[in-house]
Amino acid sequence: MIRLTRFNESVFVLNAELIQTIEETPDTVITLVNGQKILVLEDSQKVIEKVVEYKRNIFTSHSLGEFSKEKEV
Repeated sequence: MIRLTRFNESVFVLNAELIQTIEETPDTVITLVNGQKILVLEDSQKVIEKVVEYKRNIFTSHSLGEFSKEKEV
């Protein structure tokens, strides 16, 4: 999940796994896999950074969890 800001400055959390495309038109428009479009204040590079950080956290946590389980055995 990533935290983003709508144009009315309300903050919301988006499931990053649902992002299909990110466009700057010049505003940043995120299109979800279901076709829904969301307009956000963050530029596309910032959204990408948040997605990468989110995925890095998931994969790092998963890898560490696997390592910990192997050590316990």
